[in-house]
Amino acid sequence: MKWETALWMIACSLLASLPTGQLDTTCHALVGETVVLPCSTSPPAELAKSMLYWQIGTRQVVHFFKNGQDSPEDQDKKFQGRTSLFPDQMKYGNFSLKLSNVQLGDDAEYSCIYKQTESHQTKKSTIKLNVSAPPMIEDPPSPSEQNQLPSGSPMDGPCLALLPLSFLLLGLWHL
Repeated sequence: MKWETALWMIACSLLASLPTGQLDTTCHALVGETVVLPCSTSPPAELAKSMLYWQIGTRQVVHFFKNGQDSPEDQDKKFQGRTSLFPDQMKYGNFSLKLSNVQLGDDAEYSCIYKQTESHQTKKSTIKLNVSAPPMIEDPPSPSEQNQLPSGSPMDGPCLALLPLSFLLLGLWHL
């Protein structure tokens, strides 16, 4: 990791550890869905001279964008291949994060931190993501299953099935 990246990560960690007050917004998603965590600011001066940092807490890097491009080597492995930005919208100040294949472990408070390198101006948004498991829906039985006898112990079946064995044991069986 380059020293600039390490220094930036330390600065972002300090910024993220500051009290934030209320959340900017809360998003909801089901496991397996794709969700967009919103983050926007006034249009940036120049993306090539800025950094955008999505993180959880002070250490877990969700997505890192620097010098005009994504930096996946600085990203937490559990998010690799599941996050993306909207590059065509960034010049307008849209720094929203698209998170695919949402997992229960993704339920957290996310920070979107944007820093303009030249002006040293930093902005932060906090977004809470609530993740739920999809509801369990049982399929109704098919028409053929509705007419079948339930499986279970032999005593659950018709009593006549046991009649020949009973007569045989009692010596009463005659043809």
